[in-house]
Amino acid sequence: MTAPDDIFETHRRFLTRLAYRMLGSVSDAEDIVQEAWLRWRDVTQDEVEAPRAYLARTVTRLCLDQMKSARSKREFYVGAWLPEPLVEEIGAAEADVDTRLDAPIALMLALERLSPLERAAFLLHDVFELDFSEIARTIDRSESACRQLAKRAREHVRIDMPPRNKIDPAEAKRFVEAFFKAAHKADTSDLQTLLAQDVAFHSDGGGKVLAIANVLHGMDRVLRFFAGIARKVISQQKSTTVYKPVLINGLPGYLSLERGETLQATALDIRDGRVHAIYVVRNPDKLRHISLAAG
Repeated sequence: MTAPDDIFETHRRFLTRLAYRMLGSVSDAEDIVQEAWLRWRDVTQDEVEAPRAYLARTVTRLCLDQMKSARSKREFYVGAWLPEPLVEEIGAAEADVDTRLDAPIALMLALERLSPLERAAFLLHDVFELDFSEIARTIDRSESACRQLAKRAREHVRIDMPPRNKIDPAEAKRFVEAFFKAAHKADTSDLQTLLAQDVAFHSDGGGKVLAIANVLHGMDRVLRFFAGIARKVISQQKSTTVYKPVLINGLPGYLSLERGETLQATALDIRDGRVHAIYVVRNPDKLRHISLAAG
C-alpha cells in the first residue's frame, strides 16, 4: 500500500499549478498546498477512490475561500496587476504532463476578470480535465450550472488569449539577449526592429517601487519609454549588470537587477519574430521567491 505522503507528493506539482492559476501567487499557492497536505494526513485513505480528484477538490475549495479576501484587497491595488512570475530555466526538461502546465500571463489576466466560480469551473474542466460531476461536488453547484460557468469563462478567455508560439530554447535566449541589450540603449533603433506596431507594455510595481500605472500601447509610446529610462540610467551611471535569461510563465524573458538594485522580471510575448507584449514585475512582494545574486 502506498504511503499517504508518497501519494500526495505524486500530485504536489499538479496541485501547486492549480492553486497558482486560481490565485496568481506562487507563495499563496504553496501555502494552500501545504494546508491541503495537513488535511490529507487526517483522511482515511481507504475512503478515497481517486486521490488526484480528491486533492484537487480540497485545493480548489481552499483557493475559493482565499479569493474572497484577496479580491477585496485587489480592488485597492496600486497600478496595474500582474501575477507573480512563475520562473523556470529555458530549455529545462519536462518530465511529465504536470510540469508542462505553465500559466501564460495573458491567460492569468483573462482569468482575473472571471468570477471565482467561473475561474474554478474553467480551470478544472478545460485545463485539468476533471469531469463536470466532480466539479459539481467541488464547488457545490449542479452539473448544468458548472457547464454554464465554464462556457461563460471560455468565451472570455477565447477572446483575450493570443495564439501560443513555441520558441526554440536557443532562439529564445538569443532573442531575449538582443532585447535586453536594445532596451538598455538610449538609441532605440535596435529595439524598434524587435517590437510589433501594436506592442503593449505592462508594469506592476504594486505601489512599492516605480512602475507605469497604466498599460502603454503602441510602438512609439513604448520606444519613448525605454529611451527615457536608458538616458536616465546613463546619466546616473547605474548600469544593469546582473541579468539571467529564463522562462516566465512559459514566455521567454529575463531576471535583472535594474540600476544595480531593483529586482525585475521581464517576460516577452513573441509572435512571428516580434514582441507583441512586455510584462514587467517589479513589486518586491511578488519576487520574494526569486533569487538573483549580484557578482
